[in-house]
Amino acid sequence: MCGIAGFWTPRPFGSDRATEVANAMALRIQHRGPDGSGVWADADGSVALAHRRLAIVDLSAAGHQPMRSVSGRYELVFNGEIYNHNELRRELPPGPWRGHSDTETLLAGFEHWGIEQTLRKAVGMFAIALWDRELRRLTLARDRLGEKPLYYGRVGEQLLFASELKAMRAFPGFAAEIDRSAVALLVRHCCIAAPLSIYQGIHKLPPATLAHFDSPGQTAEPITYWSACDVVRRGQQDRFEGSDAEAIEAVERQLSEAIALQRVADVPLGAFLSGGIDSSLIVALMQKQAAEKVRTFTIGFHEKAFNEAEHAMAVAQHLGTDHTELYVTGQQALDLVPRLPSLYCEPFADSSQIPTILVSQIARRHVTVALSGDAGDELYGGYTRYGALGKAWSNLSRLPRPMRRLAGGTLNAVLHGGWRVADAIAGSLRGDHTVGPKPFGERARKLADLLAMPSREAFYRFMVSQTPHPEHYVIAAGDPSTALTTPAAWPPQASFDERMMFLDQISYLPDDILTKVDRAAMSVSLETRVPFLDHRVVEQAWRLPLHFKRRDGVNKWILRQILYRHVPRELIDRPKAGFAVPLSTWLRGPLRDWAENLLDPKTLREQGLLNADSVRRMWHDQLSGRRVWMYPLWNILMLQAWLAENQTSA
Repeated sequence: MCGIAGFWTPRPFGSDRATEVANAMALRIQHRGPDGSGVWADADGSVALAHRRLAIVDLSAAGHQPMRSVSGRYELVFNGEIYNHNELRRELPPGPWRGHSDTETLLAGFEHWGIEQTLRKAVGMFAIALWDRELRRLTLARDRLGEKPLYYGRVGEQLLFASELKAMRAFPGFAAEIDRSAVALLVRHCCIAAPLSIYQGIHKLPPATLAHFDSPGQTAEPITYWSACDVVRRGQQDRFEGSDAEAIEAVERQLSEAIALQRVADVPLGAFLSGGIDSSLIVALMQKQAAEKVRTFTIGFHEKAFNEAEHAMAVAQHLGTDHTELYVTGQQALDLVPRLPSLYCEPFADSSQIPTILVSQIARRHVTVALSGDAGDELYGGYTRYGALGKAWSNLSRLPRPMRRLAGGTLNAVLHGGWRVADAIAGSLRGDHTVGPKPFGERARKLADLLAMPSREAFYRFMVSQTPHPEHYVIAAGDPSTALTTPAAWPPQASFDERMMFLDQISYLPDDILTKVDRAAMSVSLETRVPFLDHRVVEQAWRLPLHFKRRDGVNKWILRQILYRHVPRELIDRPKAGFAVPLSTWLRGPLRDWAENLLDPKTLREQGLLNADSVRRMWHDQLSGRRVWMYPLWNILMLQAWLAENQTSA
């Protein structure tokens, strides 16, 4: 796991100056690689590649980057891990090999098989920048599921790339305007979906793609080398037809193989353990393979509603892991909030970023690599919305659409005409606006919007939008196309549940979950690995009929059956809690002054990015308990904190 950066300019800097600039870019992301650094620049200084190293495999100088291929044709910087690189070496012509790093294996593969074929053979997570000295071509590539980040774009005539935007901002003369469409996505979903970034003209390379640049001014169209949609189609055409026992055995075997590959490291390795199904299963299979006790890590909160540490401890004790838990105070979590804009290189507002950073800090004191249980929900039907939303849409769609639209419009008119008092009455009966059901008016407003939805896909997008109408808050913002708005790219024969899982896999997972974990872990130089995202595990999961994932109202059915082999059922079967923090309480209490400062109406108007009146109304509604706005507000607060940190205006 490392950090990469570089540039290509039509106005050569000269080799010394190019090296200096590339070093400055890499220095901004030294947290991604504290163990070493390197820069390669061509003779005239028009191209430079920079690397920050977190040494995981082959700790010797033989693993140093940038690395040149044996023939001298390629220069490579690479962030990530190729788990099957030893297998690839056995397929390649005999050495000589300088060391045992996966970087060297990649370069040999590029020379022997070509770039695209090598990427198809690779099992792993990666972001790659490859300079072809023969063709004078720069190739950027990203792993299939989007575990590792890669930004690219132009500043003036220069083409830049980096693992994080903060490296690009170190380039001389960097200037870019805020992309209002990206802000709208942030306000809607709490993150900015690829290929957009917060800056106009700077993009995220989408997962499972590569892009060739034959000049710094070229606009390259990313090439897809692996398609999640095709995986779903193939899975539907080649469904698993075995028994329950055969399915359970096959999934455990495939996941165990992925874990065995991901346990390979030349540094201490452990795992996150929340006590939930996914992390418990990963740890159980790790411990089954290991001769020694697996190191496991969790954090606990003294607030019982947000604490799962006791469940993790019970699982750890049963499995016999070497478990470390740390109970953190609310103040320790709050102290992280001002640091979030510097830890995340663009605005990011999934509030579970806070506990993720805290557990990463604990793990890094003991290990350099940690396995996680991420992606189990998306692949095996873990979210409660799977199933529930299908039933809800089925009920709503029984009414003809014109009738639904009329009913929704009438309900909205009534609400705007004075039913706000219903919120206050419901709130006074409930006593605390942070727990319990939403006020009547809140639920009624949502129902009014849902009645107007034209399709089940629009219905789903609405339900996963924290702010369904970002145009009310972001001035002059468009509603950009995303995976959720392009039905032509969805698997056509998939059921509604499968479509939701597919959309989560290609959007929510890379843009939110994996971004959150990557920045949190890399802020303390910790490599995270995700066994569920071995692409062969993903492909197998899509062959499974839905009844292996959800059965009799039970989610992740097949993962539970595997886990019951290793952990008693009573330690596992409980409601899903998630990695939450008490946002509403914080905003009305210890974070109130911080939020009030960021939402200063004068500042909002001077920036000209957000509608000050709408934002202030949202803030006042939250404070009074009239409406529950904690997540949309957090999205806006993270934007404002990031703007303040980066001294950027719209």
